[in-house]
Amino acid sequence: MLKIAFDKSYRHPLEENHRFPMIKYELIPHQLIRKNICDESSFFAPPEISKENAILAHGEAYYDQFLDLTLSKTDQRQIGFPLTKTLVKRERIITQGSIQNSQYAIKHGISMNIAGGTHHAFKDKPGAFCMLNDQAVAANYLIENKLAKRVMIVDLDVHQGNGTASIFENNDRVYTLSFHGKKNYPFIKQESDFDLAFEDGTTDDAYLKALKYELPKHMNAFEPDFIFYLAGVDVLKNDKLGRLSMSIQGCKERDFFVLDLCKRNNIPLQVSMGGGYSIHLKEIIDAHSNTFELAQELFF
Repeated sequence: MLKIAFDKSYRHPLEENHRFPMIKYELIPHQLIRKNICDESSFFAPPEISKENAILAHGEAYYDQFLDLTLSKTDQRQIGFPLTKTLVKRERIITQGSIQNSQYAIKHGISMNIAGGTHHAFKDKPGAFCMLNDQAVAANYLIENKLAKRVMIVDLDVHQGNGTASIFENNDRVYTLSFHGKKNYPFIKQESDFDLAFEDGTTDDAYLKALKYELPKHMNAFEPDFIFYLAGVDVLKNDKLGRLSMSIQGCKERDFFVLDLCKRNNIPLQVSMGGGYSIHLKEIIDAHSNTFELAQELFF
C-alpha cells in the first residue's frame, strides 16, 4: 500500500494572504481519493521531529533559535513570512514525515510526502519558505542509523536545491543532483555534485532528453542504495515562478522515468512534492496527483 505523509498543519502560511495557491496541500488528498488512486488508510499524520533527528542536518544553535522564535531579523526575512509557533510545528511535522517516508520506502519501495522538498534550508540558516531541509535530514537519518550507505538526492524542482547542495558539499555518502532554471532563484547557486541549468522556455523534448541521459549515468556511477526525489511541478509552462515551458504530460513523463528507473534497479525512494505555482490551480493539483498515481501503478 502506498503510504503518504499528510497533516492539516501542512497548510502553508501564505495561503491566508492568497499570495500563492498553497491550498494544494489540502486538495491533493481529496483528488487522490476521488480518483481512487488511494484511500484514507494510505495517509498518516507524522508527529513533530525530535531535536536529535533535526540536528542531523542542522546546527543545534540554529534549531534552538528556530524553535524559540529568536532567529535574527535577517533570517526571518529570508523565510518570507512571519516566524510563528504554527510555522515551527508545520516544519517539524513535514520533516518527520520524510523520515517516516524513508522507513516505509525501505519496506515497500516508495513512500511520499504531500509537502516537503524544503531544499533552500541550509545547515544554519533558512531560505525562501524553507526552514528545515526535510530530505537532507532524512538522508542523514538513514546513514546515521545504518539503513543506507549511499544516498542520492534527485532534485527536479525548477529552483536549485542550494541548501541541500551546501549541507552535503563535503559528504561523499550523499550525492546531490539538481536540474533547474539557469536564470531562476537562487540567483547565486551552490555547487551540487551535478548541476544542469536550463535556459528560459525549455520544453519537454530538451528536458527529457537531458534527464534520460544524465540520471542513469550518475546513478550507475554512484550506485545509491536509496534515492530521495524532489518532484516539483514548477517546471510547467504556466508556473508563475518557473520560467520553463514543460507540459503536464511532459512532467508526468519525467516522473515516470525517475520512478520506473528506481523500480527497475530495486532502489527505494522517498518523494517530496516541492514547488508548484501555476496560474491555474487545477493544473497544480493534476500535475502533483499524476506523481502519486504513477507511484501506485508502478509499485503496488
